[in-house]
Amino acid sequence: MSIEPYRRLLRLPGVRTLLLVGLLARIPSTAMGMALTLHVVHGLGLGFGRAGLVTAASTVGMAVGSPLSGRFVDRHGLRPVLAVTTAAQAVFWSCAWALPYPVLVVAAAVAGLLALPVFSVIRQCLAAMVPLEQRRMGFSLDSMLVELSYMTGPALAVAGMTALGSGPTLGVIAAGTTAAGLALIVLDPPVRSAEELERPAARVPRRRWLTPGFVAVLGIAASATFVLTASELALVGTMKQAGRTEWVGLAVGIWCAYSLLGGFVYGGLSRGVSPLVLITSMGLLTVPVGLAGGDWRWLVLALLPAGVLCAPALSSTVDMVSRRVPAAARGEAMGLHGTALLVGGAASAPIAGLIIDSHGPGWAFAVAGTVSVAMALVALPFLRRRPLVEPVHVPAEPPAKVTAG
Repeated sequence: MSIEPYRRLLRLPGVRTLLLVGLLARIPSTAMGMALTLHVVHGLGLGFGRAGLVTAASTVGMAVGSPLSGRFVDRHGLRPVLAVTTAAQAVFWSCAWALPYPVLVVAAAVAGLLALPVFSVIRQCLAAMVPLEQRRMGFSLDSMLVELSYMTGPALAVAGMTALGSGPTLGVIAAGTTAAGLALIVLDPPVRSAEELERPAARVPRRRWLTPGFVAVLGIAASATFVLTASELALVGTMKQAGRTEWVGLAVGIWCAYSLLGGFVYGGLSRGVSPLVLITSMGLLTVPVGLAGGDWRWLVLALLPAGVLCAPALSSTVDMVSRRVPAAARGEAMGLHGTALLVGGAASAPIAGLIIDSHGPGWAFAVAGTVSVAMALVALPFLRRRPLVEPVHVPAEPPAKVTAG
């Protein structure tokens, strides 16, 4: 497969820098959940149950705050939102290690509400900077970089908590998040293309784009993270039953490599594939994975067909959101998409955990895949309708910036 299309994408003004900054900025964000969990368990000595409450509070805050941040970006520009959220993250993570547990729970919820919106911002800016015909490739490459950040961030959090303890590790996260926010402020990537800015400035009524079809896109996006989170827990559960927990990191790394490969191939295809097809296929291919129990190597191999669809499935939902929503509401829409991904993963963890404890990890694979397929079938009639918002063709010229005002 030729990499020339990716070279053309990276030659677009600002795209290479945006993706690089996005990769580095997401690493502290992906380390946060693991760092908070280990801080509560080992630093405060309170166990995994109370650690789960802290991370749940943070997740709820992020789920609420993500579309709010996007809405403020749409109305006031990027820099004011980045300034507020960067300051909030710097304050929380620099003092989180010293907070008593009840205060930590509340502070984690507030910090989640004011989380640095790096995931949605990068996607929003990519939609503005990349021509429509290259947008699918751009989102595929972005999904691959997200995969790399999730391979890196939690591992660094574990290493830091083990070697340095809570204070220094959370301090490093504070520094990394602050640096990420400042880098985005300095870069100030555009959130709308030059052509989109030429159109008369007007607020778009939410009812114009927040349609049943858009909600269906959010539903299938949530189902994708539902099946991915459940699969990860089931993989860990299977290897724990087999007494091979020392190989969990390698197994998860191989699974992520499948996703990277799939994202690379999908981004280079001449035509995209509907997220309904991708997510339904991923669900169907996940259902029988549990039959490969026993030797963990067979299990990892059984994850290959569904694994290569991970990045394509997620990037296709981002692409669909960008095409169904007007530019003036793209930030809020990307924020809602981020919330859907969070909700899918948050709902999956306790359900998969209960299934693993009561019936075994093999059933967790089967149930997660079935839920994903069922959600896709529910969404099908809504997505077959033509969206009310026609996409805007984005030219391959350097886009203008939206300034606060």
